[in-house]
Amino acid sequence: MARQLFAFGATATGWSLPRTANSIFSMRTKAQILTELCNPGVIAVVRAPKTEMVIPLSEALLAGGVIAIEITMTTPNAIGAIREASTKLGSRALIGVGTVTDGDTCRAAIAAGAEFVVSPICQSELPVICRAANKPCCLGAVTPTEAQRAYELGADFVKLFPADNLGPAYIKALRAPLPHLKIVPTGGVDLNTIGDFFKAGCVAVGVGGSLVSAKLMQAGDWSGLTKLAAQFVEAAKKAKAN
Repeated sequence: MARQLFAFGATATGWSLPRTANSIFSMRTKAQILTELCNPGVIAVVRAPKTEMVIPLSEALLAGGVIAIEITMTTPNAIGAIREASTKLGSRALIGVGTVTDGDTCRAAIAAGAEFVVSPICQSELPVICRAANKPCCLGAVTPTEAQRAYELGADFVKLFPADNLGPAYIKALRAPLPHLKIVPTGGVDLNTIGDFFKAGCVAVGVGGSLVSAKLMQAGDWSGLTKLAAQFVEAAKKAKAN
């Protein structure tokens, strides 16, 4: 881990990427990443049980039209998986990191090629690191106070987590007094609810087990994953068009 962290250099304003960094870092501007995360707005949350599953499942997601792939830190050798995915798929996919709870992990993931950072908590150090690296940051929140705090800390998106028991109605109520918040719910998003989440004003959705399911991963059913990904993309586009 220490070797990975030295991929960053200290500057007067914070942390910056080295000149020798992977070319992935110069492929997209932050504005482009933000736009692509919201179009079609389906972010696949990958909690793979094996590192070697990340590339084939990512290929399957891409084939179905899901370009935003969040590799969580609960994946074995997550930093290595992010580096490999960024190198092999970075020209076609937005490879991000999820379940980030501390600054060192954030730096290591960005150094490995992560183009966006997602945290389930409201961690104040992450937006600072992401801003220095010119990468989008999504901080976790549940209450209106937490959501506004994430915004004030500099988060580009607010991850409403867990959204299972809150649902679209809660998000619509939350955004009534706080319309500036860009909400990305995670938990409870499936083919039956995705449309309602977008109609409630969400800019994107994080989709975990209802898309990248344990059953599909265990079976290595990548064609099945591609078909399911295409259904999520179609549902997202339909909801945004209405």
